[in-house]
Amino acid sequence: MTSTLYRHGVVHSPADPFAEALLVEDGVVAWIGADDTADGIARRADEVVDLDGALVAPGFVDAHAHLLETGFALDGVALDRAAGVRSLADALAAVHDAVQRLRGGEPLLGHGWDEQAWPEGRAPRLDELDQAAGGAPVYLARVDAHSAVVSSSFADAAGLRGLPGWSDDGRVEREAHHAARALARDVSPERRDELTLRAMRAAAAAGIVSIHEQSAPFIDTREGLARLIAMTAEPSSGLPHVVGYRGELCVTSDDAHELAAAIPGLTGIGGDLSVDGSLGSRTAALRAPYAEVLPGSEHANGVLHLSAEQICNHLGSVTRAGLQGGFHVIGDRAMDELMIGLRAAVDVEGVDAIRGAGHRVEHAEMIDAHALATLVLLGVRLSVQPAFDAAWGGPDGMYAARLGAGRAAGLNPLADLAAAGVPLAFGSDAPVTPFDPWGAVRAAITHHAVDQRISARAAFRAHTRGGWRAAGLEHTGAGEIRVGSPAHLAIWRAEHLAVQGADGRMSAWSTDVRAGTPLLPVLEPGSPSPTCLRTVRGGVVLHDALG
Repeated sequence: MTSTLYRHGVVHSPADPFAEALLVEDGVVAWIGADDTADGIARRADEVVDLDGALVAPGFVDAHAHLLETGFALDGVALDRAAGVRSLADALAAVHDAVQRLRGGEPLLGHGWDEQAWPEGRAPRLDELDQAAGGAPVYLARVDAHSAVVSSSFADAAGLRGLPGWSDDGRVEREAHHAARALARDVSPERRDELTLRAMRAAAAAGIVSIHEQSAPFIDTREGLARLIAMTAEPSSGLPHVVGYRGELCVTSDDAHELAAAIPGLTGIGGDLSVDGSLGSRTAALRAPYAEVLPGSEHANGVLHLSAEQICNHLGSVTRAGLQGGFHVIGDRAMDELMIGLRAAVDVEGVDAIRGAGHRVEHAEMIDAHALATLVLLGVRLSVQPAFDAAWGGPDGMYAARLGAGRAAGLNPLADLAAAGVPLAFGSDAPVTPFDPWGAVRAAITHHAVDQRISARAAFRAHTRGGWRAAGLEHTGAGEIRVGSPAHLAIWRAEHLAVQGADGRMSAWSTDVRAGTPLLPVLEPGSPSPTCLRTVRGGVVLHDALG
């Protein structure tokens, strides 16, 4: 038996809001309490860690991420503002510089460009990439990863010309983008492991102990997902826990059983099983046309990828196989199609079967009252990304540009979802937004629409316990610090801790006033983000900056 005592800190535990210390034995929380009662425990513990006032909290769960994609993004050319790319000219210069460092024959991969943030207001064109790259093959994914721009040599190598979604200016979406991704992601197993390990270590450094990997044929292979699940199955791997979802459409329960057999440990068949695309790439399916439509576009209302019949068959097949199903849904027209398919599945399988399966919807950015009522009735769990509103919400953001201010104001209705009792789990959709759980909590409490802000406590729970619940793992006790729960922890240095009052405001804490409420870092606009000092999964240290 191994044991670690953490003391002289602040423990976020509803079981003991005044706790200052906790003991971990063989991967489980064995004791929590006050410092003045920990001396006896310290004498028999294998390790004693002085927290020096740091906060011990449940580790975060990222309920929607793409590890291989994130690895490529971390390894490739960054084209976002954080990397100093503030214009189209900057992006082309970055491509030119990066090409000089290419190894022979490799394509240049980039990620994160957003034409909405550039003064030129447009994406790079094929001829510009050809000139900047000197003819080298180039693939640059848009920030939402639902479209890209490519060079001539890359287009030729991948056979993109003439595919649905190909544009002569080098922009690719839909089938053309899937084919482009397949070439860009064609790497050896050793290279694949290197990239996914880099992504998982980045997640651990952000205080994340579990990741819901959203795999799909155009993102990764079945074998790749199976390897991820196997290599992270035990805390002794030193890696975050991976919950595996595979976005392949099923027609019969035999299809679902075959997929489950091919990927041992699979949790669900869904995730990036897309009913539509994205708002940024103008491929999310809408009831009314986009406020701005690209010249020559044949899809003024976006693109619907799945029909209600396909949705119904998939949900029935997965339900009968005893697995979760789920779909990527962004636009209101896509949500309408999901509702038709969901109700049809209920007619076939029955309310209890569909409700008991705990099916999921990813993103769900446009939800009206009718859809919300149906989701609640049928126990559908939502995996959402508050960082989307922080990045693209508001009157001057990308949402308003794509939809108009009126429609954009209703996106990502977190407070409505929480008030209705929809089970929420937060994620990043990495690499679309980075691993930054406290940033997601901050985004939820500072939503651009004031009436859609939720409390810090609700946001924190959605990013911790909510992730375990979304995966059907709430019975394990994970997501809270209680005696007997798995020691999935993150330790934080935060300048200020606070309790949240009934009005939602954060109030500074002193030693004589804690109101019996577990503390959280102050996340007011402009306040510094907490620093992760250690991440622990089942008692095993995944990331350590404590020294």
